[in-house]
Amino acid sequence: MTIPTYLPYFVVTGTAATLVAILYGLTQDRTRALLVSAAILVGWLAVAISLSAAGVYHVNSSGIPTIQYGILLPILIGALMIWRSEATKRILEAVPQSWIVGVQLYRALGVIFLILYASGRLPGLFAWPAGVGDIAIGLLAPVVGLAYARAPREAAGLVKAWNACLAFSTSLSR
Repeated sequence: MTIPTYLPYFVVTGTAATLVAILYGLTQDRTRALLVSAAILVGWLAVAISLSAAGVYHVNSSGIPTIQYGILLPILIGALMIWRSEATKRILEAVPQSWIVGVQLYRALGVIFLILYASGRLPGLFAWPAGVGDIAIGLLAPVVGLAYARAPREAAGLVKAWNACLAFSTSLSR
């Protein structure tokens, strides 16, 4: 399958916007947390782009996909850092909770699944639940995040419901 020429620009733009949003959430009196987080996130992005450019994630129709390693390994490293590092715990605590929800706006990039389906490059069985679920979760993320920022106690149920929908949407597309 050949990918459309606009897809890398779409993904890079969305990724950059997400990275900026995460780092912006750390800017208020948290210079050190911002710098450490920026280094980790930009480093992770650079490694992922380098591996992709080197063809590590490329697979033909008879091969086994390798993209899961690019996703799983950073998650495992992050979990280990959270479990073992007090500095990592402090950085995570520095991120406003409303930003953790709101930054999920990037999930609206799931529109690409519907675009690929419309162009005949992705099966509908995957594209529809993944695309519609991601778009809905992504567009609701800033609304839910803002509600939580304004009134955390009153919006806690909304955040839980949104999070349950996020988990359900993710499970549908896998």
